[in-house]
Amino acid sequence: MSAIKGDFHKFHRPDAGARTVEGNTSGVRAARLEQQRLEEQEEFERRKRQRMTENPMSPSLDIGSKFQPARIGSVREQAFQDKTIGLVTAEEFVKATLEKEQLEHLSPEEQARRDAAQRSAEKEKLKQVKKKKKQKKKQAALLSFQSDEDEEEEVANVIGSSTMQSPQSEGKSTATNSPLTTPRASKKDPTVDTSFLPDKQREEELKAERIRLEKEWKERQIQIQKEKLEITYSYWDGSGHRRTCTMTKGSSVGDFLEAVRKSLCGEFKELSNVASDALLYVKEDLILPHDITFYDLIVTKARGKSGPLFHFDVHDDVRVGPLDSRVEKDESHPGKVVERRWYERNKHIFPASRWEVYDPAKTYDKYTIAGGIVTKKSK
Repeated sequence: MSAIKGDFHKFHRPDAGARTVEGNTSGVRAARLEQQRLEEQEEFERRKRQRMTENPMSPSLDIGSKFQPARIGSVREQAFQDKTIGLVTAEEFVKATLEKEQLEHLSPEEQARRDAAQRSAEKEKLKQVKKKKKQKKKQAALLSFQSDEDEEEEVANVIGSSTMQSPQSEGKSTATNSPLTTPRASKKDPTVDTSFLPDKQREEELKAERIRLEKEWKERQIQIQKEKLEITYSYWDGSGHRRTCTMTKGSSVGDFLEAVRKSLCGEFKELSNVASDALLYVKEDLILPHDITFYDLIVTKARGKSGPLFHFDVHDDVRVGPLDSRVEKDESHPGKVVERRWYERNKHIFPASRWEVYDPAKTYDKYTIAGGIVTKKSK
């Protein structure tokens, strides 16, 4: 036994199947079931062939036939059904019956020609109705009281009347091309407010009016800027030297300081070698920037710490009788023209200690003079 060699330890028993001859009950049952399926398949094919020979138009043979349109009678039968469906009079029924009998005696070629003529007449009438509907929509300037439902009813009536016509009357209608319906007159309601509707002419007039007013306003502002303005100021070097200077309202503070320097350089020698950039204009305890114009201060009604910035003359608040504490004092003080270096040396001393740079965004509700509050004008 030890001499026998081989790879028997690698042998694997094959799986049992339907055709394995091992005497297994499961294999015999599987073979029997397979034979039964083959017999049933043959029986099904035999019955199918028998059914096809007996009834070739059976709908079960072709699944696509279920999705085809339903079969209807001939064109003559369909026309007869359309004319006699619903509640009709005895005369209409008799007339439709006679027409059907007349059409039955026609040859297929004549019937085909009549059907084609009927279809073309229906298309022509429907085309005319659509054309009429399109012309009505173009009348955008009129307020029409006819709704879309009425127009759809007209189309439906035309289609219905075409199906109810006889072949003789059909030929006459196609030959004459008479109008389908009488045109309705569009109307307007004079009491309706149409201001919300777009009006090209009105919009152009409003645009021209805006342009005219804008041009007029700009011309007026240019005239205001060219007006003369007398400015009372005081050259301040520790003491005041009051002077006056005439400028236009459109001039800037820098232009004003240059004119002041030229007028004072003969009297004050220290201004001969000083440029206008080295000078400051202080109005109502506010240092005004050089690029701001007097026109800007006047138009905006600018307010300072101790008085208005849009009055450049000098006047006192002279009121007769008892003073009303609710009424703001209307006093204007002369602006000061100082050298920048003098301000840097004395900004810790009164009155320079009260000065600050003008800020257009800042509002001064109350006027103050030397720390005291001046009452505000009531609204």
